[in-house]
Amino acid sequence: MNASSRPAPTKNVYAYQELRRRILSGELRQGQPISQEQLATELGVSTTPLREALRRLDAEGLVAIDAHRNARVTELSAEEARSLYEVREQMDPLAAKLAATRRSEADIAAIRAALKGLEPLTPSADVDSLLVHRAFHRSIYTASHNTLLMSLLEGLWDKADRYRQLRLQAGPDSPEDQARVKEEHSAIAEAVIAGDARAAERAMRTHVRASLGKRAIATLTV
Repeated sequence: MNASSRPAPTKNVYAYQELRRRILSGELRQGQPISQEQLATELGVSTTPLREALRRLDAEGLVAIDAHRNARVTELSAEEARSLYEVREQMDPLAAKLAATRRSEADIAAIRAALKGLEPLTPSADVDSLLVHRAFHRSIYTASHNTLLMSLLEGLWDKADRYRQLRLQAGPDSPEDQARVKEEHSAIAEAVIAGDARAAERAMRTHVRASLGKRAIATLTV
């Protein structure tokens, strides 16, 4: 099915996707109150699909809704950044290790395609740029063939992207850092494709320990 023949998203889905995009892109800043009436007008929807979108985003931790149904974008914190890092430091290497032992030919093709599309992230990185990096990591998660692990890691990604952007905006990666990240991605892909579980686990752990998400902790504690 091509793009022109795909059914248009429902108003609920459209409101969710657009609100999520605005949060991840920084158009809606951390801590910012969300005027439901104003936003519904901007999106051309009623408040009903918007409220449903807010409930979904609240469940994902991107929005906080109080007892009076007022909504705001959740704040970023060093504590949450540290929690995300601690979980990813354990789960991402596990996914890479499993992927190296379970990957199929289709998985290998997906990993190679995702690796080919990677470009260094910059302070002006938009949601599409972040999605390219997400696609690479998703190709590793998918190759693990562990549905629960995949679901848990996917659930962390949107939150983690906000911290990646925060760190990039605090100061761009040096050319050396960009080269290092490129080498890390290649090492992860090569180990998984080669079926070397130990090397895949080690390469992913090295990558997470020097990640933007890890470095965001220091940015928030300055």
